[in-house]
Amino acid sequence: MAVKLTDLGILIYVVMALYLAAAGAYAKRRWLGILVLGICGLGVAGLAAVFGIIAIWLPTFFSLFSVFFCTTIIFCAALVIQLVATTITKRNRLAGTVLFASGFGFAAVAFVLRWVEVNHVPLQNMFEVFLCLGALMWPITLFSRRFLGVGGEAADAVLGFIVLFPAGFVFNAAPQHLPPALDSSLFIPHVAAYMLSYVILAKAALPTAFLGLFRDRPEGDPAALAYEAAANRIARLGFPLLTLGLVLGMWWGKRAWGDYWNWDPKELWSFISWLVYLAYFHFRYMFGLRFKRANCAFLVVGLAAIVLTLLWVNLARIFSGGMHSYAS
Repeated sequence: MAVKLTDLGILIYVVMALYLAAAGAYAKRRWLGILVLGICGLGVAGLAAVFGIIAIWLPTFFSLFSVFFCTTIIFCAALVIQLVATTITKRNRLAGTVLFASGFGFAAVAFVLRWVEVNHVPLQNMFEVFLCLGALMWPITLFSRRFLGVGGEAADAVLGFIVLFPAGFVFNAAPQHLPPALDSSLFIPHVAAYMLSYVILAKAALPTAFLGLFRDRPEGDPAALAYEAAANRIARLGFPLLTLGLVLGMWWGKRAWGDYWNWDPKELWSFISWLVYLAYFHFRYMFGLRFKRANCAFLVVGLAAIVLTLLWVNLARIFSGGMHSYAS
């Protein structure tokens, strides 16, 4: 873990601060957003202090201190931005929308800069993938609100911050040449379909389906869409894209390696993730709303499978010999 003091790294930190500020502004009560950001910021600052003290005797911990110190600055900046935005607009929801959209704007700029830097579509390695995922949060949120009637903007903004954290502090941002296996016309549609589906299905699971495990709908808002129904609407948007990514990958495998399926670890876990969502839709078709919590549990398990596919299969050394090892 390390702080990226580059133009691209600073842009990512700005986006993270804007996303947090948007999440705070979306809170029903202005003081609640301020309180949550303040408490989280104090918690991160405490961790920075702990690692700073440890680093005095063990210098290897200095990188952790620098990461949490930088994260503390991000929380402080988010708190100030939220205060200024809500004071100017006088309307918390408007302030949240402006801040979330502004974060997307800066994320788009970072994506374009990376594109120019590496001279190919930046979807090759884990740093670029998480940068893309973070940039997709606001468009997916806007689409869900306008066309699906599903809200959750504050949670989406927090999810965007979480997704960008590995890009900002964990994964190596050194430019890499595009390997011959990725020099294909299917590169962009295949990866883009997966990235869109991952963001959409993450929104379906967190917090919508997860909250559906414990209660039916948002408290104090009987007109709001039930958690299970909202999660289902979102999942129905993400599953076709997940399927498209899998089919395009098989087509690409045939062109690149001569077979539609090679039992590569990444292929296998992508298929397992797809099967989880297929089981969810089949289960819901068979039983409807008789087991609402089970329906929500399927979506949470599906997201866990996606995380395993995206992180564990790419980063675990036992899978280093796979055909998709270039994504590590």
